[in-house]
Amino acid sequence: MQRTAMVWKVSLLVGLIVLGTHLWTIDKEFVDITKDLDYFVASVEFAVAQFNDNNPEENTYRLLEVGRAQKKTWTMIFLIVLEMGRTICKKHDKNTDNCPLLQGSGEKKVHCVFQVDARPWFSQFSILNSTCVPA
Repeated sequence: MQRTAMVWKVSLLVGLIVLGTHLWTIDKEFVDITKDLDYFVASVEFAVAQFNDNNPEENTYRLLEVGRAQKKTWTMIFLIVLEMGRTICKKHDKNTDNCPLLQGSGEKKVHCVFQVDARPWFSQFSILNSTCVPA
């Protein structure tokens, strides 16, 4: 009787450990997604806008390339790798979407990694983490 109870408890414990480890791994995992996914595109636009708002430079940056597009499993948290270039447009300019890149001594590119939490049903986006370095 004691042996059966012990086997039952050990089996239950092992099952819980395996299930818990599996769920923890899934929750932490990012998977590749298509770069044209609606919420991903909106998250990229948000990340670029936030970068420009928080950047102390007067010139805006525009998106040059999306290097990586990933989503955390079971969430709307996106991992975004972008390359952006400094434009001739200033932050106060009205339309900065198609600004030409600065050339020559003013030319500058940055490589950024963003984690964006998207809650599009509330029109809310937030940057969880960002790192940018000169490219």
